[in-house]
Amino acid sequence: MKQDTLEGRAKTKNGVKRLCFSAVCILLEAAFIIAMITKLNQYAEIINLMTRLLAGVLVLKLYASDQTSSMKMPWVILILVFPILGMGLYLLIGLNGGTRKMRERYDQIDRELLPLLPNDSECREKLGRKIPKAGNISDYIQKNASYPVYQNTDVIYYDEAVKGLEAQLADLAKAEKFIFMEYHAIEDAQAWHKIQRVLEDRVKAGVEVRVFYDDMGSIGFINTDFIKKMENVGIHCRVFNPFTPGLNVFLNNRDHRKITVIDGKVGFTGGYNLANEYFNFTHPYGQWKDTGIRLEGEAVRSLTVTFLEMWNAVSDKDKNDSDFTGFLVQTDYQAKQTGFIQPYADSPMDHEQVGEEVYISMVNKAEKYCWFMTPYLIITDEMSHALCLAAKRGVDVRIITPGIPDKKIIYNITRSFYHGLVKHGVRIYEWTPGFCHAKMSVADDCMATCGTINLDYRSLYHHFENGCFMADCQAVLDIRNDLAAIMDECREVTEQYSTGRSAYLRLGQLFMRLFAGLL
Repeated sequence: MKQDTLEGRAKTKNGVKRLCFSAVCILLEAAFIIAMITKLNQYAEIINLMTRLLAGVLVLKLYASDQTSSMKMPWVILILVFPILGMGLYLLIGLNGGTRKMRERYDQIDRELLPLLPNDSECREKLGRKIPKAGNISDYIQKNASYPVYQNTDVIYYDEAVKGLEAQLADLAKAEKFIFMEYHAIEDAQAWHKIQRVLEDRVKAGVEVRVFYDDMGSIGFINTDFIKKMENVGIHCRVFNPFTPGLNVFLNNRDHRKITVIDGKVGFTGGYNLANEYFNFTHPYGQWKDTGIRLEGEAVRSLTVTFLEMWNAVSDKDKNDSDFTGFLVQTDYQAKQTGFIQPYADSPMDHEQVGEEVYISMVNKAEKYCWFMTPYLIITDEMSHALCLAAKRGVDVRIITPGIPDKKIIYNITRSFYHGLVKHGVRIYEWTPGFCHAKMSVADDCMATCGTINLDYRSLYHHFENGCFMADCQAVLDIRNDLAAIMDECREVTEQYSTGRSAYLRLGQLFMRLFAGLL
């Protein structure tokens, strides 16, 4: 099989840049040691002391930060052992939260947008009475991310990304006022061309169309010519953060969200980007498993706000919206379902790990079972502890990961977490038909999530993400049934990883974990 995907190539290109920078840091470290031995021997003690003092100050700063220890300790070790290399890499990709101006832009737009979301106290009280554990999680999301819970919204779950694409094309063709599309990666190929034809038709009908994509996610596949091409056919297009200058040279924070909003009434989100591999038009790693959901009704308002946040905060040079009322429409839609729907967004600007906390809360609240599907499994001690504790108290905890990896290094790091989980009762499955890119969780037949948030450091700590928390609706059961069917296609590796590993393997995995946050 051709080991080549849109995301894989984009990350490879970014990885090459990081590798080059890392090589420079290593060379500087080596040159420093050689110079100390040969030419600066008489000053070696004072130079070494100053270097160690500088590294020590940075380590103290890291130690005092409120980051999880899983994020801090690899940097502390790296900086103390190799000061120049460690400090160089930390300045490259260790800093998080963007530039000061970037944070100020997001703070400002959030102060304008988030108050436009409805008061959901009555709905949350109703959910809390009906399903207390889901109500607790809903309360957390509203109080810490400001996104409310809704009823009067219908949800359709798509167990294949191509089904979501077909539904999107049908709904896009019906747009009357505006279309918003925000995706981590767009490939100017077959899947996108289907969408573009519909968008061009809607532009001619007077519909305002906006497309927003991440530069790192799409690098090498579309460039500024793509923006010009879109603008030439009347589609407004913006790109997220193409290499911001400063200490954090290749800005660690990326827009990993996937959102489509149509007239403020219909919305789509899920794990898939707008590229051929996600819809199995191409098969780089066997079958590609991705999923998504369609929302219709009041909850679409939160997806609209999430898009408008990124569109208006991405740059201070663009002409932004001064009035949002035309996009935040009051819907007279009457839903057929009675469940609770809570779309939410996670941002590295606010230092609140909403995505991780929702996952941990679901594990902690689960009484019977809690299942996950994720393409990558690189988790913090807090997440690992929650999973293991739930399994030890009798909860059926299962995690589905790919059977065919898109990146072998990440795959090996993912597998390095298996033993620590399975020895406490967590069950691990690998999906043999290919690569599973879906990001979902479900617990106790009453609550589930579907969105863009992987179980890895980047999604949980560095990226702009979005998800949807659902309770007491058919989509929850649809996700549960799909995961159960997927497990029938998996090989369970729980027993395989329950025994001890060789010292050589443990050492290799520990070394890989040291650099997990850098990948």
